[in-house]
Amino acid sequence: MEKDEGKEGTIIMREDAGNGCYDGGRSREDMFGECHAHIFMDGVNYREAVQRHLHGVDDRVIRRHFKMYREKGITFVRDGGDDLGVSERAREIAGEYGIDYRTPIFAIHRKGCYGGIVGKAYENMKEYAELVREVKAHKGDFIKIMTTGIMDFDTDGGITGEALPYAEVKEMVHIAHEEGFAVMCHTNGAGPVADLVRAGADSVEHGNYVSEETLLMMAESDIVWVPTITVVANMFGCGRFSDELLHRIYESGKKNIRRALDLGVHMALGSDAGAYLVPHGQGLLDEWRCFQECAEDEDVLKARIFEGEEKIRKKFRFF
Repeated sequence: MEKDEGKEGTIIMREDAGNGCYDGGRSREDMFGECHAHIFMDGVNYREAVQRHLHGVDDRVIRRHFKMYREKGITFVRDGGDDLGVSERAREIAGEYGIDYRTPIFAIHRKGCYGGIVGKAYENMKEYAELVREVKAHKGDFIKIMTTGIMDFDTDGGITGEALPYAEVKEMVHIAHEEGFAVMCHTNGAGPVADLVRAGADSVEHGNYVSEETLLMMAESDIVWVPTITVVANMFGCGRFSDELLHRIYESGKKNIRRALDLGVHMALGSDAGAYLVPHGQGLLDEWRCFQECAEDEDVLKARIFEGEEKIRKKFRFF
């Protein structure tokens, strides 16, 4: 999540590569998957969205959001979790809409650090391991950890809070892997993202302000980057934050996406759907448009995005 709260179009189809399909047997009719969403959020007001589920999960919200995905032809959704039981319930409903839905049940963060918005806290590695086992008991598909704060749109765009130390991140990834889980990481900043690569994490979400050195590390690894850059673009002109700051952050983000594509970093589309002004369904189309601004050859871009998504589909499922 890049902010504590939440355009119309048609999603791009996968193009024919000459034999009717790309790797993985996916046809030209396949749509991009949403690789980072929050089904309990509504893209408008985080606090009100939480209130709807405080006294029990409201299935109407889940169904409304799944309908929005289906209207856009989106049949794969990877959630970022919540501490309200919403994503767990959504997994039970998803099949009715033909959606392959994956969830960590809840995200895990260090007590006192950013993350309470979507999950549960630990104070030491024993407690962290217990939370991993709780996810396993609820048949979660993967583990999501929070290792940094978010972009500070109210001031200079910097990252809020302190990043977790590398040794702690490494142990968190190790424990999750030992339990058979892939690890999704909410992380921003060049150093913290580099730590994820060294720790062997499986995906980095957001990843704002990465450096050339970090991008080179990512390119040499198997990690998948899900930038969620439309979170910034969708706030242009909303009046809530400085447009000058938002445009500066956006251009910096696009520059890093371009470089990542050039270097061969594995990447996938995820919009942070449910975040402020990022609607479910439409958010993914908005993210795709942002990526289109970062590459000249659209066919090559599509192939790259589907390749990264396939990695996520294969890894982020608990058996």
